[in-house]
Amino acid sequence: MTKASPSLAFLCIQSLKLQLLQSEDPIPDLYELPSELLDGVVAHLPALALQNFQSHMPFHCWGDYESGDDCLINGRKRARNDVLGSSWKVLFKLRWPEFIDHVESPADWQQLYWEKHLQNCADEAAEVALRPTFSGRICSINVSDNILRFICHEEHVSCQKCVCKKLSFHFKTFGPYLRCLRLLNVLCVAETSELLRTSKLQHLVLRWIRSEKHVEHLCKLLIQSRDTLTSLEFIHCKLSSNSISAICASLHENGIYTTGMQRFCIKTSSIELDPLAAPPAFVSFLMSVRTLHSLHFCDSNLDRHITRMVFSTLLDSSSNLSSLDLSENNISGWLSTFCWRSVVGSPSSGKSLRSLCKLNLRGNELNKYDAENLAHALFLMPGLESLNLSGNPIKDSGIRSLISYFKKNLNSCLADLDLENCELSSCGVIEFLDTLSMLEKPLKFLSVADNALGSEVAEAIVNAFTFSVESINISGIGLGPLGFLALGRKLEKGSKKLLSINISKNRGGLETARFLSKLIPLAPRLISVDASYNLMPPESLLMLCDSLRTAKGDLKRLDMTGNSCINQAAEHSTLLCEFQHNGEPIFVLPSSFASHVPYDDDP
Repeated sequence: MTKASPSLAFLCIQSLKLQLLQSEDPIPDLYELPSELLDGVVAHLPALALQNFQSHMPFHCWGDYESGDDCLINGRKRARNDVLGSSWKVLFKLRWPEFIDHVESPADWQQLYWEKHLQNCADEAAEVALRPTFSGRICSINVSDNILRFICHEEHVSCQKCVCKKLSFHFKTFGPYLRCLRLLNVLCVAETSELLRTSKLQHLVLRWIRSEKHVEHLCKLLIQSRDTLTSLEFIHCKLSSNSISAICASLHENGIYTTGMQRFCIKTSSIELDPLAAPPAFVSFLMSVRTLHSLHFCDSNLDRHITRMVFSTLLDSSSNLSSLDLSENNISGWLSTFCWRSVVGSPSSGKSLRSLCKLNLRGNELNKYDAENLAHALFLMPGLESLNLSGNPIKDSGIRSLISYFKKNLNSCLADLDLENCELSSCGVIEFLDTLSMLEKPLKFLSVADNALGSEVAEAIVNAFTFSVESINISGIGLGPLGFLALGRKLEKGSKKLLSINISKNRGGLETARFLSKLIPLAPRLISVDASYNLMPPESLLMLCDSLRTAKGDLKRLDMTGNSCINQAAEHSTLLCEFQHNGEPIFVLPSSFASHVPYDDDP
């Protein structure tokens, strides 16, 4: 069978593609084509050709192609106003289909396309520059054909005179669309500032910055970008006192911080600071940047002395912090030297902490004395909504300090509280849950997971999610069959507020299913249940299916991973098809390889 000859329209479009790719000044007559033909051309253009088409479009043509609300003047323009935006979205989806659902809408698809394209180019250039044999300039690195094929015509890629082969072309041409960028240390060189000259960076992430030389070149980029930069993040970096001083000094001009910095983050890194001689530029940064909302030092090798210095500085700073993350550091004793009576009583102290909404102290080796001091510090944070104390051995003495705080502050704004793995006992948790019932604004989320509580806490837990808590995590607390039996017996009035519950890793067996089959119809707002690794036998599934069929709720997810509840592949398929929410299966079922393997939570 002979192959059909290409149509005249196809040949014309192919010719126009090449002209748009090869010429910096497309022929004016192109824009005078009838609208139907012009729309057809636009729909078939690769990214670089579409960019050239759009960049050289005569002013009188923009009315038909603008995607904003101002251009919706008549029906004709309304029908065609988003031709270009739709084309960019199609090109984005074609190249990165796995990311299309994560892009918030409405969005500037052209900007997003070139921003992600430049990130791909930078990542690829970093791989080349890391090779031991590399000795050239970063800007002269060739962009691979794998990338070029997405933005050019195949014939254009193979052309030796193709101007878009060099990395410099891409950053020079598409740099104005760049807002967010991740840079590896090998790209922190003198050339980078020039490559990013046309960019308006807002979010910059640096990885593996380890030497003073890297910091020197980074500072040039920060000075260049400080008028637009709002977020700066360091990951896997080693920052000396001099490095931190230079970085902070680069963010202000003539002694005044002109930056709109909103987020400063150092995580999984090492900070080398002398708390008795902290760099003035760093202290000034913490004290003076009024726009700073989020400050993170997660897993950054902080000790209690450095943390005390940071906290003391923030007490009198001018910033309006909403999020402070000091997690995964060894800072036990960091609050021990504060005189809380004078600090809390002073109207001028803790100015920046009054706006704090989120405090993360996970995994900091905090003990009962730290919890006592924290209870005093919480009075400086009247707007605090989220507190994470997980992974700290505060024990019952520590939780009683929190009880004392809540009793003195019944109108606390705290909504999320994480006490996972804090070495709590059933007595301390029961007392704490009873106190929570007194609050004027009840908690929305509570986790007491991975504490050895046993079945004795069942009644207090039921009271918590029956009357107040919307989401509760009681994973791995040792409920066992007796605990689930007690939960079921106490569950009488139902729970109109409960949205999600995690009861995983409690070895409840069949009693787990009995409890859930009773809970599901009595919790109409329940959307998520994690019942994984509870040693539930196959008959558990029948109970849960009957409960789901009769319930009038809106359950979206029921995790049954790690339970021996599925006998056959056919049964697995039937359940996935019958129980769905908005086309997605409700059941998260164990795989055939792991369905008979119980969860082992023993140390």
